[in-house]
Amino acid sequence: MKKIAAAATTLGLAASGAMAGQIEREGDTSDILFEDGKNYLEATVSNVTPSISGTVGGGAIGSGNIQERFTQFSLGFKHELNDKWTLAFVGNSPVGADVRYTPGTPHPFSGGSAEVESNALTGYLKYQATDRVSVYGGVRVQALSGSVALPPLFAGYTLSVDDDYQVGYVLGAAYEIPDIALRVAATYESAIDHSFRDNVGTPFEVTIPQAFTVDFQTGVAANTLVFGSARWREWTEFEIAPVDFGTTVGLPGAAIAFGTSDIWTFELGVGRKFNENWSGAFSIGYEEDQGDVVGNLQGFDGFISYGVAVKYETEAYEFTTGIRYVDFGDTFTTTIGGDFQDNDAIAVGMQLGIKF
Repeated sequence: MKKIAAAATTLGLAASGAMAGQIEREGDTSDILFEDGKNYLEATVSNVTPSISGTVGGGAIGSGNIQERFTQFSLGFKHELNDKWTLAFVGNSPVGADVRYTPGTPHPFSGGSAEVESNALTGYLKYQATDRVSVYGGVRVQALSGSVALPPLFAGYTLSVDDDYQVGYVLGAAYEIPDIALRVAATYESAIDHSFRDNVGTPFEVTIPQAFTVDFQTGVAANTLVFGSARWREWTEFEIAPVDFGTTVGLPGAAIAFGTSDIWTFELGVGRKFNENWSGAFSIGYEEDQGDVVGNLQGFDGFISYGVAVKYETEAYEFTTGIRYVDFGDTFTTTIGGDFQDNDAIAVGMQLGIKF
C-alpha cells in the first residue's frame, strides 16, 4: 500500500504546472514531509504547452496563441532528524505568466506582452505528536519579478521590475492511519506582499494571496487507493496596478492584471499497485468557471483536466512520469471584448526520487 500511496501523491507533481487559478503554477508542496526514508531527495520537471486564443469583431480578428509554452522545475529534500522531527526544503516557482499577443496583426492587443516570474524556497519542520497525528510549519522566502509591454491601445505603456524578496509562512496538521494508507492533511499558506516602484518611482504592491489546501488519501481495496485535494486561494486580493499606468491611460487606479474571484481547485483520483515495482494513477481536476470577465492577459476561466501517471520504484529510488490534458473554460476579456473559446493545454512531467 505504501508504494501505490507514493504513486498517487506524486501524480500531481509529475504533470504539474497546468495553469490553475490566475497565475498559479504549483500548489502546496508540504507532502514531501510524508515521503518514506530517512533521507529523500526529489527533482521534478514539467513542460506545459497551452493553446489559448480568442477573437474580436465578431470573430473576424484573431489573437493567435497568447500563452507561451513553459517549463517548471522543483527540487526538494527531506531528512528525518529522529522518530519525532522531520526537516524538509523545497525550491520551486509557485506562480508565473508568459503572455504574448502576435505582433503585426490587426488585433487591438497585437504586440502586447506580459511576464511574471517567481522563485521560492520553503523550509518545513514536522513534529510527529502521536503515531497518527502530526503538525508542521515553515517559512517561505519568495522572489517575484515581471515586465509588461502594452500596445498603442494602452499608450504603449511598458514597465519592468526586478526581483523583490519577501517572506511568508506555512502551517499544517495531518491525521494518518498507516495500515490503510489513510492521510488527511490541511495546510495554510500566508499571503506574501511584494513591493515595487513604477517608472516614476511611485511605490505599489503586488500580493500573492493566502491559500488553504486539504489533501486526502485512503486505501479502498487491496492494492487500490483513492486520493484527492481541495485548494482555495484568495485571488480577489491579487492586483498589478502601477500608479503611472492609470495616469498614462487616463484611468486612475486602473490595473494591468487583477483577480476577479476567489478560486477553489479540486482533484480526485485513484491509484493502483500492479506489482512490487510498478504502480499507476488516474485523476480528474476541476476549477469552476466563475463567469467572470477576465483581464486581457489571461484568456480562460476555470478548467477540467484528466491526468495519468506511472511509477517505477525500488528500495533506493523511484521514477514517475505523467501527462495531463487541461480543457479551459470559455471567457470574455475586458477593454477589447475578446472572446476566448475551445482552449486547452497539455502538461507532461517527470520526477526522480532518491532514498538514502
